[in-house]
Amino acid sequence: MATIRRGGQMARGALRQARRLVVLVTGLTVVAVGAAMIVLPGPAVVVIPLGLAILATEFMWARRLLDNMKARARHLVRKSKRDDGVQ
Repeated sequence: MATIRRGGQMARGALRQARRLVVLVTGLTVVAVGAAMIVLPGPAVVVIPLGLAILATEFMWARRLLDNMKARARHLVRKSKRDDGVQ
């Protein structure tokens, strides 16, 4: 009975690793496409955070980077609203 449980745990671990690999490849591909859109026509400002959001579902470093980008964006929006009122 113990070997069945261990086999199930190994299968779940393998599925988790496969999921992480799919998320990594998908997220990095989306980020790379977004980076290309910096010089090519396209919405890089939308695509790069989308790729980070995909990566953040499995990787803490991507979550921290995405949170940092959100904080900077909020700061820029507040700053631009302050600057709009002064003419």
